[in-house]
Amino acid sequence: MSRMLSAPDARYQGGGLHPLLLASLAIALLVGVPIAGVLSNLFSHAELNASASTFSHLWATVLPEYIVNSAIIAVIVAVLTATIGIGCAWLVAVFDFPGKKFFEWALILPLAMPAYVVAYAYTDFLQFTGPLQTGLRTQFGWQGGDYWFPQIRSVGGAGLLFALVLYPYVYLLVRNAFIERSPRMWDAARTLGAGPWQAFLQVSLPLARPAAAAGIALALMETLADYGAVAYFGVPTLTTGIYKSWYIFSDRTAAAQIAAVLLMVVMGLMLLEQKSRGRARYYAVGGRSTAQAATVLTGRHAWGASLFCALPVLFGFFVPLIILLRLLLNEDALSFGTRYIGWLENTIVLGGITALIAVVICVLMAYAARVTKSRAQAICNRIVSMGYAIPGAVIAVGILIPLSYIDAWNSEHGIALVLSGSVVALVYAYLVRFLAVSFQSVQAGLTKITPAMDASARSLGHGIGSMLRHIHVPLLWRSVLTAGLLVFVDVVKELPATLTIRPFNFDTLAVITHQLASDERLGEAALPALTIVLIAIVPVVILARAIARTRP
Repeated sequence: MSRMLSAPDARYQGGGLHPLLLASLAIALLVGVPIAGVLSNLFSHAELNASASTFSHLWATVLPEYIVNSAIIAVIVAVLTATIGIGCAWLVAVFDFPGKKFFEWALILPLAMPAYVVAYAYTDFLQFTGPLQTGLRTQFGWQGGDYWFPQIRSVGGAGLLFALVLYPYVYLLVRNAFIERSPRMWDAARTLGAGPWQAFLQVSLPLARPAAAAGIALALMETLADYGAVAYFGVPTLTTGIYKSWYIFSDRTAAAQIAAVLLMVVMGLMLLEQKSRGRARYYAVGGRSTAQAATVLTGRHAWGASLFCALPVLFGFFVPLIILLRLLLNEDALSFGTRYIGWLENTIVLGGITALIAVVICVLMAYAARVTKSRAQAICNRIVSMGYAIPGAVIAVGILIPLSYIDAWNSEHGIALVLSGSVVALVYAYLVRFLAVSFQSVQAGLTKITPAMDASARSLGHGIGSMLRHIHVPLLWRSVLTAGLLVFVDVVKELPATLTIRPFNFDTLAVITHQLASDERLGEAALPALTIVLIAIVPVVILARAIARTRP
């Protein structure tokens, strides 16, 4: 077939760069501005000499501890999220066992729990003066030194906590991949004598690998960028080092040095995953052409599957929820009045606007990568994916620096437009932070659509826009819904960027929760924290039930 029917390159037939590539370059530039603003501290003329000495001092004192703690937490999160997410996705997609219909949507519930809220809840429940240890001492007559109890405020505790709230990233993406896998391939493997485990390892898992890698990458980037939970646990990591250097010691050079290390770690993880794929392809040709009957589990296998799916839901959602309800009922926390309605409206509006813009941008960029096949487009996509690894407050500072210059210019020219500390700046920060969430999901969906469909559509006269509208979007709607959901929930839970950029007297539920918890008013913090959970549950349940209804 002629070159017209193959995927076009970066050149547009009308001359010059492809319009999709131009749009991607503009988006990447906007995303890269705050990141470049932060990293510019490493290379500014006034601080070049101080930069080398600062890094040497950091390496001789605190940086090794930051790196080791971050690496240990990342390993724990990667192993546990992969085990829980892939295992649960395979069970609910392939087998029939007691409680399956409940677990299909309930396994997504921990995604609604902010890590810092879960940290507050478990610390209150598991600490020495908490209800669990107090009850054990009362029941068995133990004294303080008569028993050992694991410390939740530790490196291992932080890794376990992150895994419990972040495994839904893997579960959501991998479950979609398992549902849309080719039943013919599964049936062929079983016909050739492969057992369920062999068919899983040799057929289902390879087809789901892009989705699994994307989910694990999202969980790791969220872990490495978190500040609230590790700071509350007192665990020094790269992110807490950035915050201490920037906001406590006012040392922008040290903060930029640590941020650069964090960036290199995340970029190294992304390059390693892409390198491990090699030239392998993961298209699920004809994935939904026939129905795949679920295998019915019986006896101990059935109850083992139910228990495996129940544990992450129990400890990632229901136990923290019960703790928050107990705190709420023990305090007079229902007297916020109209202020509470304002916090709720601000949170929903910000989440909805950001999710809509993020989905549109990421569909455009992922489709541009498929159409142009250019190195420049690949670089743009990597820039967009970098933002998720940067702490929200650092991105906020990187945004405020250039916006302050724009505001100064506007003031000099008599223009009454202030961008710093505005809703526009806040949405901009959210997009820089969370575009990677949407992009990973959309890109994982596109990898399952074989290029043969593109060639066939082109041979029938479809252009790029028509092909996207009539072919790719209908096939991508699950991935698009997942992308929008993930962005919305993350915006609702986002704390550092909101604290830094929000307009004066403009509070969200996350900000109020943080302020009350910081003042040790956990009972009052329980109401906005529970509201965050309830807001996130609604789209989670809608998405899960929509996918379940359309299964073949």
